[in-house]
Amino acid sequence: MTAARKAEGGLPVVGIVIGDPCGIGPEVVAKAWHTGLLHQHCRPVLIGSAAVMAQAAAIAGLSMTVRLLDAPEQGSGRPEVMDVLEPVAFDMAWVQHGQEAERAGWASGEWLRYADRLARGGTFRATVMGPISGVAMKMAGTLDAIPSTRPGDAYLLLRSAPLMIAHLTDHIPLREVSAQISQDALETLIRLIDRSMQQWGLPSRRIAVAGFNPHAEGMEESNAIAPAVAAMKREGIDVTGPISPDSVFRHCIEGRHDLVIAMYHDQGHIAMKTWGFSGNSVVFAGLPYVHTTVAHGVAHEIAGRGCADHQMMLNAILNAACLAGGHGFYQ
Repeated sequence: MTAARKAEGGLPVVGIVIGDPCGIGPEVVAKAWHTGLLHQHCRPVLIGSAAVMAQAAAIAGLSMTVRLLDAPEQGSGRPEVMDVLEPVAFDMAWVQHGQEAERAGWASGEWLRYADRLARGGTFRATVMGPISGVAMKMAGTLDAIPSTRPGDAYLLLRSAPLMIAHLTDHIPLREVSAQISQDALETLIRLIDRSMQQWGLPSRRIAVAGFNPHAEGMEESNAIAPAVAAMKREGIDVTGPISPDSVFRHCIEGRHDLVIAMYHDQGHIAMKTWGFSGNSVVFAGLPYVHTTVAHGVAHEIAGRGCADHQMMLNAILNAACLAGGHGFYQ
């Protein structure tokens, strides 16, 4: 029997990667843990460095102890004790708050790979990625540990109720987006999003597909987007589009749709961050387990000061727990 199934009270075991140790990740993780809310919804286990987390708690002025685990099922289940798994050795000399550090990027990648292995093996029902540095991970050669960097492995989904946006493409140059908009790619994503929303326990799954060109009038719409939408309607999925990208996100906010599929990174991210940045949550759709993260970065300018806002990290963890249990997003 896996640790996930042995969780007390049926609560899912959630693995939380602490993020880049030179940024605010460990601090916001410690603050989220200290709220006491995590243990009401899951059995949280941290993945990273016990020494880094002890330092983070001290920086944040929190009275908590850190406990090093040999296995996830050894977690104490106590909000005042941060349970940490250390898959690789980490030297505190590598912590340089406010700087891009290759060793920090290496550790972030190794922690993410470990969390992924345990989740795919059934130990974790969900995982959460603290804020990481793409620059540091690129320096270390571990950037492929982030799910959305592996084509077809996972799709980025942002939510700040009532706006929810999935992205067909993510971090690619804008000039390359058009070639990625195909009927097959869109059909795959629409099916995946509909199935994921159902598994997560969302009662309504009205999907809107944004156009690529102004007023949703162009070759991409006629050759790929409209045919994909028509095919998915025939399969019984509640989907509409293409809809003009300058209005579809407002329509979602007004309650006409439950989710919008954007064609590229900034098309969706600008709408989301303009609507409600602080309440954002991020889900990677398409993995065989629930995986969430925050919508902000490592904030090097305030790292190590103890002033970072932990609300997004708290939301990411609570959402992971609720989605893994099929209860929808945390309310």
